[in-house]
Amino acid sequence: MQSRLRVQGHPIQPMLVTFPYGLFVCAVIFDLADVVGGPVFLGEVGYWTAVAALVAAALTAIAGMVDLWDVPPDRTRRTAISFNVVNAGMAGLFLLSCLIRADATSRGAGPALLVVEMLALGIGGVGVHLGARLMRHFEGSRPEAASVEIVRGLDAPTVEVVRPRP
Repeated sequence: MQSRLRVQGHPIQPMLVTFPYGLFVCAVIFDLADVVGGPVFLGEVGYWTAVAALVAAALTAIAGMVDLWDVPPDRTRRTAISFNVVNAGMAGLFLLSCLIRADATSRGAGPALLVVEMLALGIGGVGVHLGARLMRHFEGSRPEAASVEIVRGLDAPTVEVVRPRP
């Protein structure tokens, strides 16, 4: 399968998916620090980190939907759909948390919202598993994926610099 959205031959969606996951984890860490007694501003930082993660998740979902059109209708397609649904579920729980916190005077998460966020991260762990399964499937279908010489640079294309003649 070739992704429609590519940068120098590499699909964009697997690169983008790391941003929402990382930002969601950071948001939970900030919220946890706020709940256990850290400075009050950590709750605010956790809130805005979750908002940034939701924006990144939306962009990633768009890239995932574009790539989903090219997945053959078999088990791989079901895995790709499951991956996108699980990621949407994780983002939905964080969206719920952000909507509840949006009108609060202090945007810090309480213990109940922290539990919801941790549940969302657990669901995200399932998404990581499904994404790894997809990457193994598609990396195995690429002919150059297992070549050690590529890592060493032996098969890398060379660039020749030619001086113009006077």
